[in-house]
Amino acid sequence: MALEMKVPSPGESITEVEIAQWLVEDGDYVEKDQAIAEVDSDKATLELPAEASGIITLKAEEGDVVDVGEVVCLIDTDAEKPGDKDEEKPAEKEEEERQEKKENKADSDKAEPKTEAPSKSSTPSQKKDTYATGSPSPAAKKILDEKGIEPKEVKGSGKDGRITKEDAVEAKASMGTPGTGKRGESRKKMSMFRRKLSERLVSAKNDTAMLTTFNEVDMSPIFALRKKYKEEFKDKHGVSLGFMSFFTMAVVRALSEFPAVNSMIDGKEVVSFDYKDISIAVSGPKGLTVPVIRNAENLSFRGVEAEVKRLAIKARDGKITVDEMTGGTFTITNGGVFGSMLSTPIINPPQSAILGMHNIVERPVAIDGHVEIRPVMYVALSYDHRIIDGRESVGFLVAVKEALENPEELLMENDVKRALEL
Repeated sequence: MALEMKVPSPGESITEVEIAQWLVEDGDYVEKDQAIAEVDSDKATLELPAEASGIITLKAEEGDVVDVGEVVCLIDTDAEKPGDKDEEKPAEKEEEERQEKKENKADSDKAEPKTEAPSKSSTPSQKKDTYATGSPSPAAKKILDEKGIEPKEVKGSGKDGRITKEDAVEAKASMGTPGTGKRGESRKKMSMFRRKLSERLVSAKNDTAMLTTFNEVDMSPIFALRKKYKEEFKDKHGVSLGFMSFFTMAVVRALSEFPAVNSMIDGKEVVSFDYKDISIAVSGPKGLTVPVIRNAENLSFRGVEAEVKRLAIKARDGKITVDEMTGGTFTITNGGVFGSMLSTPIINPPQSAILGMHNIVERPVAIDGHVEIRPVMYVALSYDHRIIDGRESVGFLVAVKEALENPEELLMENDVKRALEL
């Protein structure tokens, strides 16, 4: 019986997907639940598992855009699993084959007439160190090759116009003359995920009144807390005490103070949320994905770190679901992991604001009239000026800065062990 495999719905509002890659070939035997293809939607890349065991017949090509519910392959469930084709040959059979090869080789050697190699005396002699007019010496040729310069472009100063080593050293390539290096190019079709992401980012730039405000954070207090408690935290909870939990808690606190930042525009209405679903930008094998930490306001430091780890692993392995990336009322992105010092992050639509983290660098700062070296991070808040005014945007970023520079009081209620559940 031939089972028709149709494209399942990856999530609400998704009507079509693209066959990004077939993981099997036409005519292969597949096992039930084996991943047979990767499909791109406008939100994520998902694996398509086989619904039954049998011989597969592909009905779509890589790069094809197919509707949800469309048949993309057939599986012949009556087909038997092929046996091992690479069975070991009996020792006697192998010995017979080896003997037969020897006999064939001996017969071949007898049939071929022997030819004597020419003697050295019959080889025409060559004069040593003779060059054609204008040709480079071996040393000069090597230098010209390394520079990517053709000998005809160099005027030789040696005998009969021969190009000397000195001529090659002083030679310079003509302006605009391509060298001998590779100058190829390649093209490949953008995945549906990347195309939709591009469209959304361009839309965010064109359809919002986006501005960015900046500040800097002294990370010394967080460094001190992590140094003191990170080992105990990891031993008890099985996750590391990272920076993301501090930033998430600081953002949740700031969103409570400035609810306009936790809002978005829907047509002619402004929608505000009494919950904080924080999107975390994560780099995956197919590009940037933005999984969501639901109701972050109800999570502890341990809860945030555990959820960040879970979502990051699923994104890295390409197993993140559409539902886990849908929604979100505010986004945090960390370009610092790649070495970014400062950037202006693009709003993740339909949200109205995004916080950009950057790398931490020791910088000289003035403390009580004295210069000290402190670990400092620049932070950036991009926001939609249509619904968020300068007072809210600057006030929000200052609130984040204050919480990060005084975490024991503002994020832990002066009880670190209780906040970290130690």
